[in-house]
Amino acid sequence: MFLSTNYRINTAHSKSFRVDRTYSSRILQISIISLIAVLPLFFSCTNSKPQPPNIIFLLTDDQRWDAMGCMGNPDIKTPEMDRLAGEGVKFSNAFVTTPICAVSRASILSGQYARRHKIVNFSTHFADSAYQFTYPMQLKKAGYRIGFIGKYGVGAEKDFPKDKYDYWGCFPGQGKYWHKDSLGNNLHLTKILGTRALDFIENSSDNQPFCLSLSFKAPHVQDGNPNQFLFDSTYINLYADKLFPYPETGDSAFWNSFPEFFRTNNEARIRWHIRFDTPEKYQRSLRGYYRLIYGVDVQIGRIRKLLKETGKDKNTIIILMGDNGFYLAEHGMAGKWYIHEESIRVPLIIYDPRVPEKKRGLTNDEMVLNIDIAPTILNYAGVNVPETMQGENIRNILYKQNVPWRTDFLFEHPFKYKKLPRSEGVVTKDWKYARFIDRQPDYEWMYHTGIDPKEKQNLAEDEEYAGKKNKLKRRFEELVEKNK
Repeated sequence: MFLSTNYRINTAHSKSFRVDRTYSSRILQISIISLIAVLPLFFSCTNSKPQPPNIIFLLTDDQRWDAMGCMGNPDIKTPEMDRLAGEGVKFSNAFVTTPICAVSRASILSGQYARRHKIVNFSTHFADSAYQFTYPMQLKKAGYRIGFIGKYGVGAEKDFPKDKYDYWGCFPGQGKYWHKDSLGNNLHLTKILGTRALDFIENSSDNQPFCLSLSFKAPHVQDGNPNQFLFDSTYINLYADKLFPYPETGDSAFWNSFPEFFRTNNEARIRWHIRFDTPEKYQRSLRGYYRLIYGVDVQIGRIRKLLKETGKDKNTIIILMGDNGFYLAEHGMAGKWYIHEESIRVPLIIYDPRVPEKKRGLTNDEMVLNIDIAPTILNYAGVNVPETMQGENIRNILYKQNVPWRTDFLFEHPFKYKKLPRSEGVVTKDWKYARFIDRQPDYEWMYHTGIDPKEKQNLAEDEEYAGKKNKLKRRFEELVEKNK
């Protein structure tokens, strides 16, 4: 009876109940529809990843490590490079594994030692199966817009991978510094390349990340031209009254200390005669070299100005490096090719605008290499590093201390040319060992760079250091085996 009465009471209010339920149902339906409509927006906001950064990799040709003001050079003027270093991280111990342009550039693209990529001359390019694992091709596969401008430097022009890039602005061979525009005006190559870089940036969408590889010819000489360092005449007054000191190891005694086979018909000495064998030549050459670097510096300023004007500066990483070092008469030589510091040590700056200010303007003294560039760029882009790459991701040590890192590396110069004795060896933080490949019996160099940073004394034949030499030779053999 109780249940029955209760039922009747509910029945008496059934009409009102049906109305409330219908209203509630409609409200619920509207709420569900609204929720469905906003869910994609909710998840896109909470789960979406920020767009990968743009990356600009700037490569200079023959710029040694100390040819920047920020590296302690009081004579050279590089305000934009210095500003980049002041807002990023500069590396005081950056090296190339092979100091010659074609081989070094192949190592930069592939992240590999020459023993693996096997490009040891100016005519060989990557096989297609190998090129797909270079950093530009990996970025393209990941959705990046990629461009290459300037001196490509690997292989013959007929093999240049023009069709693989969204923007191609390269010249064959070493290129020429002076060109005429449609009105007959002379234009310097460094400025032309800077303008091409601006064109690439201006035509890059904000909705697609880009990677621009900009490879300057400067400060490389114009081979075959008696004036060698063909700088932009706009900078003729720069260093006009400056007298540069001649290097201590430029004394003839250092050149004469090398054995006869090394001194005979050596390209490094031939070029020394062209550039440095009189005080007048030395001053003219150094002014030209520094003016060419200043021209690159100006283009860096143009690029950064455009990045800011277009709003791309907040998400664009800039990396600056040299492809090898450069003798400025040290050891009686010009050019590069050998294991001396002047030949293998290069500038390296990494600037990331997303990094907090307190982590900017740092100097990192870890041993970093040209083969580290490719894996580092890929890591910045969020792209997996192929197993084919032998370099390390520099980001692991950018802002961290006491992180395990290399303490030595394999030096190799397998380029075959009768005027350049081939050599190979090992570089550690305090020692260098090199042997000349084609000599029987061995001719060797060993320098204790920890106490002899200018590498004045070759200790290879000193019995007191025989044990150290054997240890370095064993380490060299281990690195050869490891990096095949």
